[in-house]
Amino acid sequence: MTAALELVDLHKSFGRTAIIRGASMRVERGERVAIIGPNGAGKSTLFNLISGRFAPSAGQVLLNGRRIDGLPPYRVSRLGLARSFQVSNLFGRLSALENLRCAVLWHLGYRYAFWRFLAGAHDANARAEEVLRMVRLERRRDVPAASLTYAEQRALEIGVTIAGGADVILLDEPTAGMSRSETARFVELIREITVGKTLLTVEHDMGVVFGLADRIAVVVYGEVIAFDTPEKVRADPRVQEAYLGSVLAEQAAGGAGH
Repeated sequence: MTAALELVDLHKSFGRTAIIRGASMRVERGERVAIIGPNGAGKSTLFNLISGRFAPSAGQVLLNGRRIDGLPPYRVSRLGLARSFQVSNLFGRLSALENLRCAVLWHLGYRYAFWRFLAGAHDANARAEEVLRMVRLERRRDVPAASLTYAEQRALEIGVTIAGGADVILLDEPTAGMSRSETARFVELIREITVGKTLLTVEHDMGVVFGLADRIAVVVYGEVIAFDTPEKVRADPRVQEAYLGSVLAEQAAGGAGH
């Protein structure tokens, strides 16, 4: 069966500095994959290569068997891959519903036309309302995005990401800055709204990683040093030495401090 997403010997250099050094990974359809690694390992660069923000120096990115490396982000998106970012990309003055409607319009084939009243875009409005319910913001539909709580803004960003119906979803640190209770609720939300979809997420919270991912890819110095189930990654001596042991120890110490 064709993989949902496949990276083949991917490289990316900026001048003489190599950031990604031969990363390979095969993600099956419907899998949830977490990408972890120390700061500066190349995780965000990897996301940028997959989503079309960067073109690789060498190697291939395949989406459902089709090469997408080098394509601009809008073309990658139209082929069924959507991405959220660490930094909010919401329209702060628009309501939650309006943000979702903006995300839906292009996917449904609407083009910019100053004479068209959006109230008549019944299919776009219906889809926006559907996604609003999926991310549990129906009671906040008319609230400007800038006035939503942080957790609500992150939920809305997830909604914007999935609104176009993409089959492959990339989430960049979706729970960053959340409390433990918010994180627990948000992980459950992610699990619900990505059923049947392929998910890749960059995440630093090991509780989220081990609770959400089917497999974990560990990136160190631009290379994927391990890609396996959470149990096998946790037990991998290379991962413990390069990253995981120190992170788990730090998080344990932090939890004891609370």
